[in-house]
Amino acid sequence: MRNLLPVAVVVAVLVALWYLACIPMNIAGVLTEAERAGAVVTPADGAERRATSPVVLAARNTFAIPATWEQERPRLPSPHQVAAELWNTTVLMKVTSKRSLVYHAWVTLSATLVGFAFGTGLGILLAVGIVHSRVMDMSVMPWAIVSQTIPIIALAPMIIVVLYSVGVQGLVPKAVISAYLSFFPVVVGMVKGLRSPDAMQLDLLRTYNASSAQGFWKLRLPASMPYLFASLKIGISASLVGAIVGELPTGAVAGLGARLLAGSYYGQTVQIWSALFGAAILAACLVGLLGLVERVLLRRMGMAR
Repeated sequence: MRNLLPVAVVVAVLVALWYLACIPMNIAGVLTEAERAGAVVTPADGAERRATSPVVLAARNTFAIPATWEQERPRLPSPHQVAAELWNTTVLMKVTSKRSLVYHAWVTLSATLVGFAFGTGLGILLAVGIVHSRVMDMSVMPWAIVSQTIPIIALAPMIIVVLYSVGVQGLVPKAVISAYLSFFPVVVGMVKGLRSPDAMQLDLLRTYNASSAQGFWKLRLPASMPYLFASLKIGISASLVGAIVGELPTGAVAGLGARLLAGSYYGQTVQIWSALFGAAILAACLVGLLGLVERVLLRRMGMAR
């Protein structure tokens, strides 16, 4: 309960601020609709309202404030509107429906997991090579760092076009983008972890006449596990972002990215926000699953924290 109370307070404050932000964001549209319905608004002239601060408009037309939380197509949807959309598109809708958020989340998740697997494997292999080879350390690591300076929003269309030109479509381009975003945190974390044993521990293994392979399996790899899992948690979130970004340039009809695009095309801001929260919940579940695996594995290795 001591841990839940601070979290609950922070969430309550954020929700309250969200409701407050809806008032100035939506008040202009609400007043326009109210005027068309015959209500008296202040100021009456539309041009004058556009020149007036949203806060002043809300203060002069307090009767319209409740409507800012119920607008059909608001600039900023209220929390309960987003929650209702999430409920309707997950619990109350069949998973196989093309309108189900669970269906779209699964499409994005499949690309995320494939890309994350490739990115993690590549990152671990590069990290092992960097730690054991001075040449790779001096050559590969700088390029790995430079690769992350390229904006993914610019790189994603290039990857998709190149792969499409050789006949590769569907899941693979999104997985490649996910792998690109997820491999770097794994490389950095794994290199740090493999180098975490101090000189005394390494000297002790040499005293025991241990080979390089034995030093890797008995000392370096176990010592790197906490670093690896910290990197994996970052990598899985980045991989999910990569899968969503990979859906944007292709005009995909399924996936959380496609859901965002459809919402932006038709002005369905509630749909956009529900897709965003769906992505956030999915990422939280993936990170939580990795945390559970980490706890079990480290306990079996005698490294429970």
